[in-house]
Amino acid sequence: MDLMTNLMPAGAEIFMLVMACVILIADLLIKQSGRLVTYLLVQLTLLGCALITVGTHENGVVYAFHGMFVDDLMSDVLKLLTYLAVSMMLIYSRQYLTVRGLFSGEFMVLAMFATLGMMVMISANHFLTLYLGLEVLSLSLYAMVALQRDSAVATEAAMKYFILGALASGLLLYGMSMLYGATGSLELGAVSSAIKSGAADKDLLVFGLVFVVSGLAFKLGAVPFHMWVPDVYHGAPTAMTMLIGSAPKLAAFAFVARILVEGLQPLVQHWSGMLIILAIGSMALGNITAIAQTNLKRMFAYSTIAHMGFMLLGLLSGDIEGYGAAMFYTVIYVLMSLGAFGIIMLLSREGFEADTLNDFKGLNQRSPWLAFMMLLLMFSMAGVPPTVGFYAKFSVLNAVVQAGHIWLAVIAVLFSLIGAFYYLRIVKLMYFDAPESHAPIEVNSDSAFLLSVNSLGVLLLGLLPGTLMSVCAVSVQQSLLLH
Repeated sequence: MDLMTNLMPAGAEIFMLVMACVILIADLLIKQSGRLVTYLLVQLTLLGCALITVGTHENGVVYAFHGMFVDDLMSDVLKLLTYLAVSMMLIYSRQYLTVRGLFSGEFMVLAMFATLGMMVMISANHFLTLYLGLEVLSLSLYAMVALQRDSAVATEAAMKYFILGALASGLLLYGMSMLYGATGSLELGAVSSAIKSGAADKDLLVFGLVFVVSGLAFKLGAVPFHMWVPDVYHGAPTAMTMLIGSAPKLAAFAFVARILVEGLQPLVQHWSGMLIILAIGSMALGNITAIAQTNLKRMFAYSTIAHMGFMLLGLLSGDIEGYGAAMFYTVIYVLMSLGAFGIIMLLSREGFEADTLNDFKGLNQRSPWLAFMMLLLMFSMAGVPPTVGFYAKFSVLNAVVQAGHIWLAVIAVLFSLIGAFYYLRIVKLMYFDAPESHAPIEVNSDSAFLLSVNSLGVLLLGLLPGTLMSVCAVSVQQSLLLH
């Protein structure tokens, strides 16, 4: 009975691990032309994980493996969104990868292990489990970036990602060891209790906190730990860039919320000051540097840095409303990011990457439908109503104002206005410039349908944002307060 109570909450993770091993072996027996079988097996695995996650959900908070693993509403919601994001990434990238000879079993199994890492991060309640999930995700992503072995740019990006990622992991581990030394525990709840009781060494705690926040900022790509983001986004094949820029952000939000809100909430006055510096730096550098970019993937990399700064604004407010707003913002960012990279891959063809601003010139004349989908996504990223990006920014700014940081909200609005320029520049290129190429755009029917749902979803969620906002607010409230 005790074994089952431990295994049930982690049922989805166990299923994902078993299926990843099965698919890895099965793929050896499948010919190159039959890769569709592997692809369908991965999609079915994601569906199976979603069904298990829903089926094992219980009201309240369930702990397993002696408090190292937690199953709560926030973890279930974030896991379901992660399965959806990974599934969408696979649909968008199938044609792109097939043309480049990268649509392999290795790619799909690495995507599964990356998803497993995200799932473990989302449900971790212990520093060791958090670190384990982070490393499973990171090592899978390093290998995926380097998968295009004949590309010097991709290999260089993978090396930078690996070396800087190892440095970040070292910072995080060093900080965690200090927190352990100060509190005598690695479990988040016990760490929080030790700090509240005043039993912990205050100087060692704050010193450890600095290293932990630095490690977290590295993984989020926040300034000044952002140097890997543009090079990895630019160097990796677009399908890998799409994965790095979407689903892991959901796991990163859970990772930061678990550590700072559950474990280190009593030190909120110390870490919120650090997050203010990270958020302002990220919004400033991300938005200003993005203006100078001609490569779309580099531009989105700097825009990601700015968006992560916005997400940190919600967390630094230090209250439940802010945490809910940060989760809502992260979910919306992932949705927008998937659509934007999806369009880059749809416009790409054999021997050609549609990743510069000039490739989008006159897109309305070549494909009015694709241009309109991109317009919706760019409006949403810029925060133009009635798209959902506006409500995501508004909810975060509202939380910041409620927390008494009005000056911070003003700075965020100013940098948002700067950011609107480079998003709206793409719309101008699509609708008012002459096309540089008249090559026909070949679009897969499944990718085209998904892109329509994705882009129109950004508009629909903007008109009716209430449901998703309340799901984020309730899940954060139940999960982060009940612990």
